[in-house]
Amino acid sequence: MITLQSPIAELTRLDGDKKIGLAKLGIVTVRDLLYHFPTRYADESQYVSIQGLTEDTVATVRGTIKKLTAKKSWKSKMALTEGVIEDVGGTMTVIWFNQPYLSKMLHVGGTIEITGKVSTYKDSLAMVNPTVREEKALPIDSHDSLFASDEHAVLTPVYPETRGVSSLWLHHAVTRALATLETIPDHLPAELLKQNSLPTLKTALIWIHGPKTKDNAIIARKRFAFDEIFSINIARQKERLNIKEQVAYAINTESVDTEDFIKRFGFPLTDAQRTAIGHILQDMEHDVPMSRLLEGDVGSGKTAVAAVAAYATIMNRPFKATDKPLDRSVRTKQTYGSLQVAYMAPTEILATQHFESFIELFRHTGISIALITGSGCRKFPSKVASNKDNWTTISRPQLSKWIANGEIPIVIGTHALIQKSLTFKHLALAIIDEQHRFGLNQRKGLAKKDTHFPHLLSMTATPIPRTLALTIYGDLDLSLLDQLPAGRKQVTTVLVTPDKREDVYEKIRAVLKEGRQCYIICPRIASSDKDAKDTIAKLQMKNVTTEAKRLQEKIFPEYRIGILHSKMTKEKKEESMYDFVNHEVDILVATSVVEVGVNVPNATVIIIEGAERFGLSQLHQLRGRVQRSSYQPYCYLFADAKSERTQERMKLFLEAKNGFELAEYDLQLRGTGELTGTQQWGISDIGMEALRNLKLVEAARQAAITLIVEDPTLEKHPLLDAYTKPFEKMHFE
Repeated sequence: MITLQSPIAELTRLDGDKKIGLAKLGIVTVRDLLYHFPTRYADESQYVSIQGLTEDTVATVRGTIKKLTAKKSWKSKMALTEGVIEDVGGTMTVIWFNQPYLSKMLHVGGTIEITGKVSTYKDSLAMVNPTVREEKALPIDSHDSLFASDEHAVLTPVYPETRGVSSLWLHHAVTRALATLETIPDHLPAELLKQNSLPTLKTALIWIHGPKTKDNAIIARKRFAFDEIFSINIARQKERLNIKEQVAYAINTESVDTEDFIKRFGFPLTDAQRTAIGHILQDMEHDVPMSRLLEGDVGSGKTAVAAVAAYATIMNRPFKATDKPLDRSVRTKQTYGSLQVAYMAPTEILATQHFESFIELFRHTGISIALITGSGCRKFPSKVASNKDNWTTISRPQLSKWIANGEIPIVIGTHALIQKSLTFKHLALAIIDEQHRFGLNQRKGLAKKDTHFPHLLSMTATPIPRTLALTIYGDLDLSLLDQLPAGRKQVTTVLVTPDKREDVYEKIRAVLKEGRQCYIICPRIASSDKDAKDTIAKLQMKNVTTEAKRLQEKIFPEYRIGILHSKMTKEKKEESMYDFVNHEVDILVATSVVEVGVNVPNATVIIIEGAERFGLSQLHQLRGRVQRSSYQPYCYLFADAKSERTQERMKLFLEAKNGFELAEYDLQLRGTGELTGTQQWGISDIGMEALRNLKLVEAARQAAITLIVEDPTLEKHPLLDAYTKPFEKMHFE
């Protein structure tokens, strides 16, 4: 008996090419096949007469096969099927590559419907690799049927395909699967379907693969969009519940003079910073672990907020140790020692900068601060009398020993912090930079012991649309820093036309003469990159290696130019950034790898080549790199702004007030899966479409919250539990 879990080979016979192609598409089981959704539908009610076809348009034609031959192309020996079809308006050529089975499936005299892009072949109209559907017969009066009304529409699904697996083959396989399956159990409770006006799983599968009307397809996609957003929220709420069952250190914030600590910063906090600090301190007053995401533009002051949270934490005493499992009702604080804070950054250079920033903020307190990375360890203050106001290098074993004994209150580092060899004695707060899905297991890894569980403050400079935050960060409370510190100037952003390029170079030269530095961002790493499909685009698109060489030889020979991109080794990347931070390099030519970068106040100019190839949020991140000082920052955009869409996006970027606005624009304007970073989240195209629908996201989130409250372990919903398991493994880094 065929079930959803049956291997696809049990449904239909597969040859070698099919097996390879299906594996490439991620189709292993019948369920995988049914969840391989169409990307679009060919509306075959909108027939066009062959006589009325125009080149470079997508059209649907219904006609009779007059000629059909199978052969191989002369040069590549590629299998091709060539035919001629006829309707009342004329004839046209049709060619299918790599689909030899069509010559056996179709036959001369048969009726077919094809949908594809109209091109020319041997000076006559043709279609290459159109989707095809075989018909029993043409209507009696075919010319009257060319413009059938919507109520008689026939929507043919068009699937993502690969070599050996065509859209047509997938359509037939799906049809067979739906006809063969005896039952399709639904994982969503019936009352939930009713509340949200959603079809059953069986109905949704039938409608998404073979809709009778456009509404069928829309409703089916809504069901699967709800499914995905709901499932992600179920996973997030389960994790939130698990974390709430842990016991954290309750921080007595009233006993800590945070205002005195803040006064020593030398700069005033913004209202947004103070609000965020208030929320964080309020969360940490309880022994339920805090889980909060602090979101703010580059330069909005997240480090200062983190420092206040760290100060409040380490000014508290730990509880007395106990051999028994931690009991919330029986706890006594020690009169000595302090709680600990771990601050994890994504790169060594960023960790080092946080270490240096914390030294300045905590210098007057005498509190010990450590840095631990793959390259080595440091400690502040030094015990050497002549160097007590500075940091000193220390061995990893010695530092690890002091951290394990609780002698070092603040430990800053990279992923070295969660290595098994490093143990904290009284870890109360984990601050995570740019890694928002730092979940239950990672936090347990930091705590190491079955005692107290750390509060979590996750921070990001990546603007996140509201629907996205509600979905993938549903287990985190959100604080926004939507103000910049006093003295920070708005970036002057200019869209540069090609004839003004030399003028921009002269402006940059003037800035460099003043001792400032400059970023130049390119879309690609090298001229041999395979990521650009279009040959002309490959030639025109700026790349790091070629552009750096051109700038050094022809434009800025008197200045030092460095490069940075993702394919460099970790050591080389760190070395390149250190050179730029220490002003041993004047111009850094890089890819967008610098978007989550470091604080280089002296860099006040950025050029972004091929700006149309970046998302709005990504452009904003890049622009923020030069907004780190009191100097006037500049951002110059070189973009191919010929299309209306690009012009609209560039206009929005120039006019938007902050990154939050741009994140929302990005979600609405860009294609599914293109929003900055989403390609690595594992959210499907349908899920990404759903993120544009706030009402659907809010409904799915509330449904998940309600259900988890009623059935925390999903014991009453085993099908839903099994369905949502994979979503628990999605990390969204």
